[in-house]
Amino acid sequence: MEFDQYQNQIEKYDLMQPEKDTVSMGMVEKVLGLAGEAGEVADKVKKIVRDKSGKVLDGDREEVVKELGDVLWYVATIARYLEVPLSEVAEKNVEKLGSREKRGKLHGSGDNR
Repeated sequence: MEFDQYQNQIEKYDLMQPEKDTVSMGMVEKVLGLAGEAGEVADKVKKIVRDKSGKVLDGDREEVVKELGDVLWYVATIARYLEVPLSEVAEKNVEKLGSREKRGKLHGSGDNR
């Protein structure tokens, strides 16, 4: 599935609507949801490390993938609230990573390294 196709298909599952050029309560709810779902991914991985010495079983993989899907939904929806196609988000990320690689800055910290 293409990024923009996904973004269009999931729009119907958003119970709120974006407000043009505004950080609305709907957008805040999406950002908080993204943080929560990312935390759920981290928690699933933590339990794999803690309880299974890092061994990923098929059931574990499926559970993490479900949570990653929720993360993707929030990312795609936040992008829609910003009136940005999800494909553009992906393209800009690849460009940023390529630039960092060329400059030897893949490791480190800071937004603009």
